[in-house]
Amino acid sequence: MLKTGMATALARFSGWGTAGLLVKAIVAAVIADGLLLGFILLRRAYRKRYFAERDARVFEFRRNWKALISGQIPYGTWRTNHVARQIVEDMALDAYEAAGPEESLRLLNFLRTSGLVAKRIFEARNHRGWRRRQALVLLGRNRAAEGIPALGEGLRDKDQETRLAALRGLGRMASPEAAQEILLWLGECGLTVPALPLQSALIQCCAELPGLLLPYIRHGDKAVREIIGRVLGEIAMPSMGEELLEFAGDDLDELRAAVARALSHARSDLELETLGELARDAVWFVRLRAIVSLGKLPVPGAIPFLLRGLTDSNRLVRLRAAEALMNFQSEMAAVFRQAVALQDLYGLHAYLTALENAGLEKQLEAKLESARWTDKEEAEKLLNVLHTRKLPVELPGLAQHAPLRTAARP
Repeated sequence: MLKTGMATALARFSGWGTAGLLVKAIVAAVIADGLLLGFILLRRAYRKRYFAERDARVFEFRRNWKALISGQIPYGTWRTNHVARQIVEDMALDAYEAAGPEESLRLLNFLRTSGLVAKRIFEARNHRGWRRRQALVLLGRNRAAEGIPALGEGLRDKDQETRLAALRGLGRMASPEAAQEILLWLGECGLTVPALPLQSALIQCCAELPGLLLPYIRHGDKAVREIIGRVLGEIAMPSMGEELLEFAGDDLDELRAAVARALSHARSDLELETLGELARDAVWFVRLRAIVSLGKLPVPGAIPFLLRGLTDSNRLVRLRAAEALMNFQSEMAAVFRQAVALQDLYGLHAYLTALENAGLEKQLEAKLESARWTDKEEAEKLLNVLHTRKLPVELPGLAQHAPLRTAARP
C-alpha cells in the first residue's frame, strides 16, 4: 500500500519536467538521510547495550578475580562465550605485564590451565590474515615458552605484516630460546623484514646471552652481519672481550664498535692496545665507544689514548675523553699539564668543561699551587690557562706529546 502510494506520488511529478526531477531527487535524499539516521541510531543503541553488558562482566570478573584465576570459578562458565573469554584474557595479560615474579608465575599458570595459551597457538598455526596476526601478538604478550615454535612458523609466512607480528611476539619473549628461533630463520631466509624491528627483537632476546650472535657474525651475509653487529654493539659484555678481538679489524663499523664496547673491562695489555687502535678509527662512533671503554679502565696506561681523544675531530668524542680524564684525580695536575701542551683549544675547552661539571676546579688549582716550588714559571702558566681558558704561546718540554690531527673540525 505504501509502495503504491509512493509510486502514485512520484508519477504525479512526471509531468513537471525538470521540476519533477528535482522533487524526486529531494524525496530520494530525504529517504536516504532517514535510513542513514535510523542506522546510526540503531548502531548507537546496540553499542550502548554492548558496552554496558561488557562493563558489567568486567566488574563481575574483577570482583571475583582471585577465585577466577585460582580455578574456583569453573573455566567452562566463561570460556565458551567469546566476549567473556576476551575480557578475561585481556585482564590477565594486563595484570601479567605489571606483576612481580610470583604473581607472574600464577597468572601464566592460569593462562595455561585455562587453555588460553593453547587456543592462541592453534589460531597462530591454522588461521590466516588478521586473525593469525592477532594470535601471534597475544602469544608474545603471554610469553609462554610453548608458543615459540608457533611464532617461528609465523616468521616464515608470505605476508610481511604477519612476519612482523611474529617477530614482535618473539621479541616480547625476551629469552635465548626466542633468539635462537629468530637466528635460525635469519639463516634460512635472510633479511625479509625491516632492519629496525629485527634489531629491537634481537636486543631484547640476546641481552642475557649475547654469545648466541657470534656464529652468525662469522658466517652470515653482509646484511645480516650488519644488523647483528649493531645488536652486539648494544649488548656486548666484558666477558666476550677475547672472543671479539678477532673482529677488531673487521670491515663492519658496527662490529668494531661492538668490540670497543666489550673491551670496557680490558684485563690485558693486548686488549688495552686494541682499544687504543679503535680510538683512532676512521668512524666517529667507533672512536666514541673506544673512548668510553678506556674511561672505565682505572689504569694509567689509558691516559695517553684519552689525551689523544681530546684532539678528536668529533665533539662528542672530545667531551667523553675529557670526562674520562676526570677519573684520574691523583694525577690531575700532570694530566692538565699534558692537555695544555697539546696546544688544542677545542680539547682544552672540553677538558675545562668536564672539570667544571665534576666540581674539581678548586682541587686542580690547589694542586697547581702546591707545584710552584718545582717549576714556578710553568705552574704560573698553567694557572693562567685555568683562569683565562686561553692557551699559552708555548709550554717548554711538552710539545712532543701533542698528537697529529688528521681530520677537520666539525
